[in-house]
Amino acid sequence: MDSSRHLIAVIDRPGPERDALARAITCRDLAVLATENIDALPVDTALVVARAAVVRPEQWGKLAASVPTLVVSDSQVEPGLFAAVKSGLLDHVVDPLRHTELVRCMIRKAVELDALGKAHECERARLEELNESLETHLALLRMDQQSGGYIQRRLLPPHPRVINDVHFDYWFAPSLYLSGDFLDYQRFNERYSAFYFADVAGHGASSAFVTVLLKYLFIRWLNEWDGRHPERLPARWLQALNRELQDTDIGKHATLFVAVIDHEAKTLHYSLGAQLPMPILVAGDTLMRLEGEGMPVGLFPDIDYPTLDCKLPPDFRLWLCSDGVLECLPGRTLDMRLTELEQLVSDSDTLEQLRDRLAQTSALLSKGKGGDEDGQERDALPDDLTIMMVSGFSHAD
Repeated sequence: MDSSRHLIAVIDRPGPERDALARAITCRDLAVLATENIDALPVDTALVVARAAVVRPEQWGKLAASVPTLVVSDSQVEPGLFAAVKSGLLDHVVDPLRHTELVRCMIRKAVELDALGKAHECERARLEELNESLETHLALLRMDQQSGGYIQRRLLPPHPRVINDVHFDYWFAPSLYLSGDFLDYQRFNERYSAFYFADVAGHGASSAFVTVLLKYLFIRWLNEWDGRHPERLPARWLQALNRELQDTDIGKHATLFVAVIDHEAKTLHYSLGAQLPMPILVAGDTLMRLEGEGMPVGLFPDIDYPTLDCKLPPDFRLWLCSDGVLECLPGRTLDMRLTELEQLVSDSDTLEQLRDRLAQTSALLSKGKGGDEDGQERDALPDDLTIMMVSGFSHAD
């Protein structure tokens, strides 16, 4: 049979009426097979035209389940018609030889709908399979992200910590599992300590990988330092890191603040690359933003970073915040939000106080208020949030 023609089986008693019905149905796109036995239907049968009086009542269910079926009868009260309708075969034509065009139209429509139904069922099965595969991959990705987040938090320094009578503490809240924010502080010797505060562009796995690179390079460069010219060290580190990120060609850049504290001279030597908001130094009733500016690290080649320093009062608090904090503050402009941040900082003596005041201004932090580990199941934050506080010199090791 031509593969472009649909095979229609006519189930009726042999005789002139069956032959006439078969001829009436046969056309360019419909081929007809006449038979009495529904068990002998070819597997490629597209539709059955069955006379109500010929099919036994118990056979209608089998037909309804296996192939689309059109019921024909000579009258509306023909024996077997009720059993056919009861089984679910609702398409019914009385006196089909007088309505041959209608019968062909109904056959084509039924075949088309059956083909669409089968196609939809195949597509649904395919989509269910794809969805199951996607759920599996998402679960694996979520597990990887959670494991990566755990490892990243383990790479953070212990807190709070006192180094050479200076107190270091931080609050770290990734937007989901992995963060582009990172920080570290290390003791070099009895006179010097060093720290950095970084915000890698974006968040997620790629940004988190850069923070791992930062951790490794910071430790390596600190171990290679000979303890001389601390004022040059932060700018030199930023220049070296800029080259590293340029050479990796991963398309990532970061804003950084790098500093060395001279505990003997009570001086902060620092350099920075596009840090926003700028570090805020508080001493008594005095609040000031540290001076300086520099280009983002990893964005442009051959950048020189500033060499800066400032005297540290005997009792100081240095605050560093990632730009995600600004999204939790009121104000239509950046200056308004920076002013609001300075007000919150001036009213806070501890990291917990600043965190709580931020939580009061933004419902985003309400679920993550308890700390970084407690906030893993909260709704995703719009950006990573990190706050670091360095204070001294009145703390005992």
